[in-house]
Amino acid sequence: MISYLRRGLFLTAIVCLVIGWNVSAWSSDTFQGKVQYKTKYFTQRLEHFNQGDDRKFKQRYLISQKYWKKGGPIFFYTGNEGDITWFAENTGFMWDIAPQFNAMLIFVEHRYYGKSLPFGKDSFKDKQHLQYLSSEQALADFAQFIVDFKADNKAAANSSVISFGGSYGGMLTAWFRIKYPNIVDGAIAASAPIWQLEGITPCDRFSSIVTNTFKSAYPQCPKNIRNSWKVFRKLGSTAKGRQTLSSTLHLCKPLESPSDIDVLVSWLSSIWVNLAEVDYPYPANFLANLPAHPVKAVCSSLQKPLANDTMLLQGIAKGLNVYFNHTGNSKCFNTDHDATSHLGVAGWNFQACTEMVLPVCMDGVHDMFEPSPFNLTAYAAGCKAQYGVETRPFWAQTLYGGKRIKAASNIVFSNGNLDPWSGGGVLKSLSKSLVAVVIEGGAHHLDLRHENKADPAAVKNARKIEKMHIAKWIKEASTE
Repeated sequence: MISYLRRGLFLTAIVCLVIGWNVSAWSSDTFQGKVQYKTKYFTQRLEHFNQGDDRKFKQRYLISQKYWKKGGPIFFYTGNEGDITWFAENTGFMWDIAPQFNAMLIFVEHRYYGKSLPFGKDSFKDKQHLQYLSSEQALADFAQFIVDFKADNKAAANSSVISFGGSYGGMLTAWFRIKYPNIVDGAIAASAPIWQLEGITPCDRFSSIVTNTFKSAYPQCPKNIRNSWKVFRKLGSTAKGRQTLSSTLHLCKPLESPSDIDVLVSWLSSIWVNLAEVDYPYPANFLANLPAHPVKAVCSSLQKPLANDTMLLQGIAKGLNVYFNHTGNSKCFNTDHDATSHLGVAGWNFQACTEMVLPVCMDGVHDMFEPSPFNLTAYAAGCKAQYGVETRPFWAQTLYGGKRIKAASNIVFSNGNLDPWSGGGVLKSLSKSLVAVVIEGGAHHLDLRHENKADPAAVKNARKIEKMHIAKWIKEASTE
């Protein structure tokens, strides 16, 4: 999920008409070990809730029938805020277990992300073009897709459907089961902060978990990071100090004014958050090309009290080198870049302004960040100024139930304790069929990634639980 710290607009404390099945030529093949799929396009309805609007757009999806046998289930990934190929190639759990279940795999791209742009290059032009971007429309896309896919693929007409998703995609997959239980038989919702919404989870929970993740690597590390903000502000107040910062931190673009320090602080804050999210026990390139246990690697230069500002800056610079230059190919660091380009910032900013209000704040005392409160009034005013829209911070709760979801069923919520988004996740089981799994030593949707020999025992156990419930849901669906 795109971090509010940088990706948001502000440093916050961040029944349908039948649609024709229109498939493009089998335009591309991807082969990465078990990950083999065809890329296709579906003619999707633009507006699901206005029968007078029959406009359509091309929605990309990826499909693999390598392991599927007639009668086998459909494993369905609810696309996130980004390029669907990136998520397909980073959701190895689905590929790992597909042979066991004889499953077909389908990954549908979220509208307004990747290549699924309803208005092409004009999709983000203004609110008139953006008004069809919402989780509600996206879920209707997924439901309509499955209905039409089954109608056009008779061999799969009676296949059960198990949805998977991580992060925002995990929120969607949980809500998909809640809203369309007639379409999807069960859901694996990994690192899904469905309770990070306004008024449910304290806004400081997120930053506290980031800090604890760094503290678990080296207790002194978050203290050094907390102390660094004053150094940045002090040096940033003079031209000579900004020159020192630019050279010590190996910045591609020199810091030229005090306002550039705000950008620097935002950039660094986002990097620390990203590291906590992807603190995997093996090398990975989900957000950046990183070594195993990247938080520990970054903190290795910040593990002891540092005597002066120069030593502190050098420690921070060495940490940045781990994040941006693990491969040794980077000559300088760009403050306009903090993570993969596969994420769709333009679309997410709009969603964060309209419905996906996930408050995050810092106090600089109980966390390692510069103080930054969350002010909903100011947040909404900024959204109004940029997009001309009203922020609806409680709409997602109205749509999907907030904390009152015990009437739902067949969802496994998994969260890793290292992941800052776990603070807004479901951490205790709500019923026998609303199951929570907490993964000790787990980062952001670690359980959805390919199995790895370095996986902690907790994630192996989480996958066993998930497979047990998947088998149960498939069996139950076959008797309906």
